[in-house]
Amino acid sequence: MENNRIIIFDTTLRDGEQSPGVSLNMEDKIQIGRQLEKLGVDVLEAGFPVASPGDFKGVQLLATELKNLQVTALARATKKDIDTAWEAIKKGANPRIHTFLATSDIHLKYKLRKTREEVLEMAAEAVKYASGYTSNIEFSAEDASRTDLDFLCKVFEKVIDAGATTVNFPDTVGYAIPWDFGRMVRYIMENTPNIHKAVLSVHCHNDLGLATANVLSAVKEGARQVECTVNGIGERAGNTAMEEVVMAIRTRHDCLPYETGINTRHISSTSRMVSTLTGMPVQPNKAIVGANAFAHESGIHQDGVLKERTTYEIMDPKDIGLSHGRLVLGKHSGRHAMKAKLEEMGYDLSEQEIDRVFIRFKALADKKKEIFPEDLEAIVAEEILRIPETYKLTYLHVAGGSGIRPTATVGIAIEGEERIGVSIGAGPIDAAFKAVAKLIETKSKLLRFTVNSITGGTDAQGEVTVRLQEGDRVVIGQGADPDIITASVRAYLNALNRLAYKK
Repeated sequence: MENNRIIIFDTTLRDGEQSPGVSLNMEDKIQIGRQLEKLGVDVLEAGFPVASPGDFKGVQLLATELKNLQVTALARATKKDIDTAWEAIKKGANPRIHTFLATSDIHLKYKLRKTREEVLEMAAEAVKYASGYTSNIEFSAEDASRTDLDFLCKVFEKVIDAGATTVNFPDTVGYAIPWDFGRMVRYIMENTPNIHKAVLSVHCHNDLGLATANVLSAVKEGARQVECTVNGIGERAGNTAMEEVVMAIRTRHDCLPYETGINTRHISSTSRMVSTLTGMPVQPNKAIVGANAFAHESGIHQDGVLKERTTYEIMDPKDIGLSHGRLVLGKHSGRHAMKAKLEEMGYDLSEQEIDRVFIRFKALADKKKEIFPEDLEAIVAEEILRIPETYKLTYLHVAGGSGIRPTATVGIAIEGEERIGVSIGAGPIDAAFKAVAKLIETKSKLLRFTVNSITGGTDAQGEVTVRLQEGDRVVIGQGADPDIITASVRAYLNALNRLAYKK
């Protein structure tokens, strides 16, 4: 591989799924896996097979299904973990075993209760054992950014000798600062005698908001694999955002003379899919994929962009798959035109799925004169990219206004049987939520409620996100509709369906 080629290692389905409130089913994982393959990621970390039978099956399905990338599974430095990981991925195309062990003194003392010498031997033995299955082995030194660098060089030297072809330098707790992280990577490159026999990888967390900056500093000093997630999701404050690294390299090629295999035109649709399936909304001011990333409200900025886009836009929205042109689709448009536009937007749907989307499309077209790409994305999210529905909205009527006590009547199909509930509330949404809660008998607590407009105009679809907690479970639900009350109830039911699925 060329020295300027950066390997994109995507861990959305492993580290990303560890985000609080995220729970993906098998179909969700396959959908995201196929999209990541289309996007062009080099390595997909499918999960932690030993964690549960469900995780094992998910990894196994992905390894069997995806043949245009490497599927890897995470394993602790134990024979049982490595055996289980290999069993899950062995049918993949060039499958990779990814084993890890902590190396910082704080982890050795308080978590592992091992000496440096013991850890050195454990790491080498794990890699040697994994090499009995495959030559594609990655070793990660957990908490590397707080590890003594001379000891880390010894660990990397020993695991490379044992058969590791990739060694990973993670900033596990998001502790690093860009220039210091670059210094540490340079030290590893200069003081590990056999580092030329392996690819040096970096995996950064965003606790200080520096994950992308740390990664780019590491790449400058010789790292050639970047471990990241779509939308930067992950534990705590998340991981390095894949789209930020890829577009930084593309946009500032003068300073970052590197290449990736990512087809950037699929970035926007991949971001939307991951957001919908994980239930984690993208903040409006998020770099690259946020709703405001290419929006201009300042008169000076608007004037400049109208005269010449590059005055205030350093990237072309089309490069990530966004289209600012109007989608000439409306109530008279046919199924074929809608299907063609979906394919142009990067969606590869079955004929049955196209039929479901078309029904919603026609219903929306009766309410709106023009349908925008964002509207179509919201329909796909509602109809296709959702978990199984234990609860389904069948009827909604609300009454409210000045001098009228807000009342809601809600019909819900619960495992096929329709039930009707009525409630009053402080407002129409509050009344609708209370009616739903009474029907389903949920004790969940609403932690957050947010509303965004998908497009402009008074007939725009509203997109609602809710965050629910029940016991120690926290989930996020999303819903979209031109009627904001309907969108709210859809989002609430989506979250309740996620709770039911997790149970």
